[in-house]
Amino acid sequence: MVDVSRKQATDRTAHARAVVEFPRSLAERLTDGDIRTAKGPVFATAIVAGVMAAKKTHELIPFCHPLGLDDCKITIEMDGGTRAVIDCVCKVHHRTGVEMEALTGASIAALTVYDMCKALSHDIRIIETLLVAKTGGKKDFHRA
Repeated sequence: MVDVSRKQATDRTAHARAVVEFPRSLAERLTDGDIRTAKGPVFATAIVAGVMAAKKTHELIPFCHPLGLDDCKITIEMDGGTRAVIDCVCKVHHRTGVEMEALTGASIAALTVYDMCKALSHDIRIIETLLVAKTGGKKDFHRA
């Protein structure tokens, strides 16, 4: 791990995004803001899984500091077509950032969507996972 003991604790945020692309026939099953399968409401379950994963990032990725997140919010919305956009925003007051927590939350939410829908189609693709923005620490980052 990197020694952060001499860093000053500051408010830090990170926003990560994952995008899941569905075949049109599956995207058309969206009702009331979610897709329902035999396993249950897909997006609602993925949100819970993503938050749980963000909280356990240090257990999944070697050398990540264990952080007690102050907040973790995940939203999932269809883009008007065949893609679900998953946004994960994490916040903490700490000596180290929360980029990995946000990326982990978005990634696990996307994998949960895949898992819950794979019986309906294997043409689902997780096409992107990226850091959108971070604040706090040495310098802020905002993807253009």
